[in-house]
Amino acid sequence: MSGAGPGTAAGTGPQSFLRRWWRHQPPAAFAFVMATGIVSAALADAGAAGAGLVLLWLAAAGLVVLTIGLVGRLATGRGAAVADFRNPHAGFGYLTMVAAMNVVGAGFHPTHPAVTWTLAIISLPLWLFLAYGIPLSMMLRTEMGESVQPRLLPVDGTWFLWVVSTQSLSVAAATLAGGDTSIRLLSDAAVAFWGIGILLYLTLTTMVILRLLTGGENRGGIVPANWIFMGATAITVLAGSMILNLPAGVPVLELAAPTVGGLSYLLWAFGLWWVPLLVAFGIWRHIIRRDPLKYSTALWSIVFPLGMFSVATYRFGHENGMPLVALVGQWANWIAVGAWLLVAAGMVAVAMASLRRPAGG
Repeated sequence: MSGAGPGTAAGTGPQSFLRRWWRHQPPAAFAFVMATGIVSAALADAGAAGAGLVLLWLAAAGLVVLTIGLVGRLATGRGAAVADFRNPHAGFGYLTMVAAMNVVGAGFHPTHPAVTWTLAIISLPLWLFLAYGIPLSMMLRTEMGESVQPRLLPVDGTWFLWVVSTQSLSVAAATLAGGDTSIRLLSDAAVAFWGIGILLYLTLTTMVILRLLTGGENRGGIVPANWIFMGATAITVLAGSMILNLPAGVPVLELAAPTVGGLSYLLWAFGLWWVPLLVAFGIWRHIIRRDPLKYSTALWSIVFPLGMFSVATYRFGHENGMPLVALVGQWANWIAVGAWLLVAAGMVAVAMASLRRPAGG
């Protein structure tokens, strides 16, 4: 750019950074909001309410900033955004926006219930569009002139955002139902979304395990997004725990409580079983294979499951009289906080480097 002054090198500065951000913001960018929001809840459970509130407001700010970024990307690079929508490895990432809204909304409910209502209402049509639109775009590709060979789809952890976003609606409904016993429809919705999430979880779990056991993982080993597998388990347990603690006398609770309680405990145990396996795959990839570990948005897909597992474990144990389970959750809280700090440090370092990088760099 000619005529740039000595302090404004061509292609540098905040405006250049914004353009690059809009072009390259990944669909799953809202995983940062999900992770920050749930770690704020973990801090509150651990007795650090002040630090938790700071992270909650940071998550809310991130939600606003990333929404602006998504709008900017749609305005300046709609073709790439649509291509991501039609790619199952990337498209399900857009569902992080739904989960992010409801994680933040649930965090604000004790002090600002109107925020919870607003974000839940906005997230529902967004979920309907994405949860049906992404699978339909995959199924209808042959109708649009594309040649697709019949094969087992390359399912990975990102697909479990389908489950996570669905269960986030259950969490939102249960949160709102707990504060307004007169709206029984919310209790019914919480159980309904929980049930939909369970069936999606079982379906996707079968597909993922088939690929893992038959060598179908095609991305160089277990990727960070596969931690969402465990995160989907954890948010299902959290939603189940909230359903079990809905106000007494709710008809749907009397009908579904035994099923919700039993399946939630089994899924909690299954989620705990997954943690050592995921850690072992990480050691194999980054220590034995020596693949470098660099910051990427995908790392928030590790932080969110850790945070969600800690919150779900603590609350499920505490609210259902299982002190050992609650103790595991308390320990896990600090692991999640430590993971958030490490990934946040990496994000800040990359952002600072990007601000200094020329536009063509």
